[in-house]
Amino acid sequence: MWLTMIAALSLAIWLYLLLARGGFWRMRADACTGTPGAPAPSVTAVVPARNEADVVGRSMTSLAAQRYPGEFHMILVDDASQDGTAGIARQAAPELCVTVARPLPPGWTGKMWAIAEGVRAAHPSDYLLLTDADIVHPPEHLAGLVARAQEGGYDLVSYMVRLQCGSLAEQALIPAFVFFFFLLYPPAWIRDPRHATAGAAGGCVLVRRAALERIGGIERIRGELIDDCALARAVKQSGGSVWLGLSDTAVSLREYRTFGEIRQMISRTAFTQLQYSVWLLLGTAAGLAVTYLAPPVLTLAAPRGAAAGMGALAWLLMTAAYWPAVRYSGRHWFWAPLLPLIALFYLYATLHSAVAHWRGRGGIWKGRAVG
Repeated sequence: MWLTMIAALSLAIWLYLLLARGGFWRMRADACTGTPGAPAPSVTAVVPARNEADVVGRSMTSLAAQRYPGEFHMILVDDASQDGTAGIARQAAPELCVTVARPLPPGWTGKMWAIAEGVRAAHPSDYLLLTDADIVHPPEHLAGLVARAQEGGYDLVSYMVRLQCGSLAEQALIPAFVFFFFLLYPPAWIRDPRHATAGAAGGCVLVRRAALERIGGIERIRGELIDDCALARAVKQSGGSVWLGLSDTAVSLREYRTFGEIRQMISRTAFTQLQYSVWLLLGTAAGLAVTYLAPPVLTLAAPRGAAAGMGALAWLLMTAAYWPAVRYSGRHWFWAPLLPLIALFYLYATLHSAVAHWRGRGGIWKGRAVG
């Protein structure tokens, strides 16, 4: 009886996710094309950078090559780099303005302080492009971002860029990272003003300066680890409109060669997402077990009958839902049925995140620990 109840719950969850969760699983790339209305609004790109020597050159070259019809400025904020990041960036884009972040004050995360320093030094532009030092933008990307913001009346436009998917660890885990992110933040709900859901992908965020000032500036989210979604939430709660899409042309150069590196990336914010709550942690573990682990276990181990049948159907629906993310990432179809094993790794990373927080080592990134 208990097996049947678990199987029925798992099947109900997957029917809900497929039919009533904003179609998050479709993973359709949204072309970033278009031309801003004349006169084109001014834009300043703010790029926080800490020890990014291996990627910053290509990133700044792509920003300098933007075919934008209006005024465009670039600021890179060197956040105590020790690998020559600033010099490489200047060499790649001589027109780039480089500023050095002042010492990190209490209550701020490193990235938010660097962005705030860049905004403080920026030209009084109509829009700010907040982007990471590992992102390569196609030449028409900025124009397309601004055009989308203008056409839809959006205060914030963000793209989840294409992530690297070359190493075995990346092939196994990165498509699921995008899948889980969109599950938490369905783009259709984010764009809908009737939904409270708000989210953004921090590698590429275009925000109207007036909207940023309306929420109190970057200081409003100064201590946030999941800063991109916190910014989108603040903008939407202030009456602004937000758009999130999936890019097929903007690319992250960040590589994760090992499973340990990806575990650290997930662990950095997983317990933060759960508001540092033990009860939410336990609930998440139980939810992941019922949603992702129960279907294959019931299919393969339960006696023949209703439990095994519903478990098999839930596993089939899970595979169908995950397949578009696998396809978008350019991976072979056989990864799709393996989502239960991948979810088990994400559960492990979440538990690791909680333990790191309790040991005072939460939120480690670029040599800093926050949380």
